Amino acid sequence: MQQKKAYSDQIKTWAKELGFLFCGIAKAGFLEDEAPRLEAWLNKGMHGEMGYMENYFDKRLDPRLLVDGAKSVISLGLNYYTEDKQTDLNSPKLSKYAYGADYHHVIKGKLKQLLGLMNEHIGEIGGRAFVDSAPVLDKAWAKKTGLGWVGKNSNLINQKKGSFFFLAELIVDIELEYDIAPTADHCGTCSRCIDACPTEAIVAPYVVDGSRCISYLTIELKNEIPQEFTGRMDNWMFGCDVCQDVCPWNKFSVLHNEPAFMPHNELLSMSKNDWQELTEDVFQKVFKNSPVKRTKFNGLKRNISFLKVKGES
Repeated sequence: MQQKKAYSDQIKTWAKELGFLFCGIAKAGFLEDEAPRLEAWLNKGMHGEMGYMENYFDKRLDPRLLVDGAKSVISLGLNYYTEDKQTDLNSPKLSKYAYGADYHHVIKGKLKQLLGLMNEHIGEIGGRAFVDSAPVLDKAWAKKTGLGWVGKNSNLINQKKGSFFFLAELIVDIELEYDIAPTADHCGTCSRCIDACPTEAIVAPYVVDGSRCISYLTIELKNEIPQEFTGRMDNWMFGCDVCQDVCPWNKFSVLHNEPAFMPHNELLSMSKNDWQELTEDVFQKVFKNSPVKRTKFNGLKRNISFLKVKGES
């Protein structure tokens, strides 16, 4: 028992040294509470065109089916909060998380370093790193390890740091000391995120219709944006921060100190006109190694054109 505690404490120390905001550890197992929730959400078609959400249902609910011999889920959070803003208030908007380098690559590198340290100092450990690109229910594991609660906007919220952070996991085949005190829900009677959502995507407290979310419409959706969202995109061309910006808990957000998340020199100064006349060359330069690459040039142009034609931008 003492050894498990020592290992867990050391892992959390390493995680902090690597720049992670949080680190919690849970016993790998079946997420019983999430199964009916996920099934109902899928059955209602709230995943829109994200067909991959229907895949690997069993693996999403049990990491032991993903990683041979999995015994522990190490859940981590990496801060991306910034007070930097686009200078032209009339220009199409980007979510804060997209200002810098692609978080998938940044976090994957840190997770590999953490697993390397574990192998070097604890012993040979089998495991895999996951960053938002595999069937792992990030928020459920973060909640289970006490990193926060899942708010009415379906984001994980931490009482001391808000919600502007990425989640990731290391699933490993070693037993550790587990955090067994999930955080209580502190949303109370607040409904600011529900009231503020431009497309009414938060259809009930704690239930987000993904097919109506601006992040989905501007990133995941490959077809044309439906006409029903005319004039309702709040000028967002990639992602959306509305439900987090209005959340009272984000007054506790702290500025990130991750160099990779610093914005490209030209990005924040681009004017409304610059965006509307965006060329593929400029796109490739400004968004080199950026998560915005996910929409590709034509996807971002589609989003900007939708805003422009509909009189939002």
